[in-house]
Amino acid sequence: MTPSGRRLSARAALTAAALVLTACAPSTSAGGARGDDSTGRLRVWLFREVDNRPKAAVVDKAVAAFTREHRGVSVDVTYIPVETRAQRIKAAFNDPASAPDLIEYGNTDTAGYVRDGGLADVTADFAAWPEAGDTDPAARRSVTVDGKVYGAPLFVGVRALYYRTDVFRELGLRPPRSQAELAETARRVHRERPGMYGLVVGGAYTYGALPFLWANGGALAQRKGRKYTAAIDREDAKKGIAAYTGLFGDHNCPPAKCAQMGGNATVEAFASGKAAMAIGGDFSHRAVENGKVRGKYAVVPLPGAEEGSIAPAFAGGNNLGVLKGSSHRTLAVALMRALTGKRTQSELFDAMGFLPTYTDVRREAARRQPFVEPFVKTLTAGAAFVPVTPAWAAIDAGQVLPTMLQEIVSGRRSVDAAASAAARKMNAAFRAAG
Repeated sequence: MTPSGRRLSARAALTAAALVLTACAPSTSAGGARGDDSTGRLRVWLFREVDNRPKAAVVDKAVAAFTREHRGVSVDVTYIPVETRAQRIKAAFNDPASAPDLIEYGNTDTAGYVRDGGLADVTADFAAWPEAGDTDPAARRSVTVDGKVYGAPLFVGVRALYYRTDVFRELGLRPPRSQAELAETARRVHRERPGMYGLVVGGAYTYGALPFLWANGGALAQRKGRKYTAAIDREDAKKGIAAYTGLFGDHNCPPAKCAQMGGNATVEAFASGKAAMAIGGDFSHRAVENGKVRGKYAVVPLPGAEEGSIAPAFAGGNNLGVLKGSSHRTLAVALMRALTGKRTQSELFDAMGFLPTYTDVRREAARRQPFVEPFVKTLTAGAAFVPVTPAWAAIDAGQVLPTMLQEIVSGRRSVDAAASAAARKMNAAFRAAG
């Protein structure tokens, strides 16, 4: 779920990413398992967080319990930078002898890693695991490719609507209950408070825009068999695109200031008091709490097109997967269960704020920490996901959707023309991925 920071031209980045996908994929012949040892050392690669100590403490506790139950087994955990994960993981796929047994990976990477032949099929193991029955559908989809399971969800992240309670009270406003009311509320705030964005939005904020597309019945792509075809240029998708891009302008968020913003920039604008509303994740809570608006905001689900409805949110998050070349497959699966199980996810929520992927554990988390409730409601209403295909990496790296949004808000292209151009680029990526 890691956003791209590159500003290449859409055509050049898309082509380069497609070439990486096709030319640099490790051969599956190097990825076969080398036995299934029941003792020895297990190697684990996890992502390093900004403040990694709380995460490491939870992991250490789970690992200690695991090694007590498995005599003759040791576990070596390495925390790798998110920024260099792609190179390191691809190298591991090519060299099983020095590769870890278990890795953490972003859920939008699943299809690409499966296509590269790096992840082990754990469908039967997942089905036989009692706790897996409580995994929410969106998280389950994030580890599933062509009906097979290639890991276990570690945490999930969704976005909702942050709003300033003091500003709303002073202006006599209520939290918006539809996207039309959201737009009107944003205009009203900016009209009454010209120095403040009503709703801060970003032209580079893909996952802030997608709920508008989905809420209006649109889709990124349609799947037939194993093939995807872009659907972003269809009428229902364009209606959602228009709803989002209509929030840019002097009436709310001027393109000169907002067209280049990504998700982090919009949250920072809200946290610093420059906006009355923002679309932020459960993972944005700490940043907002540390900002100027502490004690002066609340969160509700982002409204959908119909009054009282909730817009489908992108279900981001990370997974754990067993490498296909592991020589400790059974142990690696058992450790995967320990690190993604209910107890560990509950403790990771308390330590890091990571939203659990189990519906019952999430309900309990919301009871302990009320700020989670709007995000739980959003997930319960039905979250959505990007196309499960290696092509998504090319589409994301090529900035296809941000380019489309920025062309519209800048006035360079109409919604119809920009969506058609984006669809052509998406289809090129789908064809390149095979």
